[in-house]
Amino acid sequence: MTDLAGTMSDYAQLARPLAPSTAKTADAAKAREAAENFEAFYLSQTFEQMFADVEPDSMFGGGQGEKVFRSMLFQEYGKQAAKTGGIGIADMVQKEILRLQEVQKP
Repeated sequence: MTDLAGTMSDYAQLARPLAPSTAKTADAAKAREAAENFEAFYLSQTFEQMFADVEPDSMFGGGQGEKVFRSMLFQEYGKQAAKTGGIGIADMVQKEILRLQEVQKP
């Protein structure tokens, strides 16, 4: 039988958004960059799905150029959203990267 109080404590800890710790690692900036890139990719994919059913304006839009432009636009939306705080994915990813780095160091 598992320790229910310990399990509940673990879940409560996961649900609480915390700023990542940068202690004892030389790669905090690289970890943050990787985390923001991951969040930017996730957000750009989300934006593409959100606008998938929105038809382009018939007078000024449409065609292959519209598809390429929209894709690049959503990538930039994702990058800017991640840079300005995003939805919190980058913080969690950075925290996990740093935790894994600390564990693997001798």
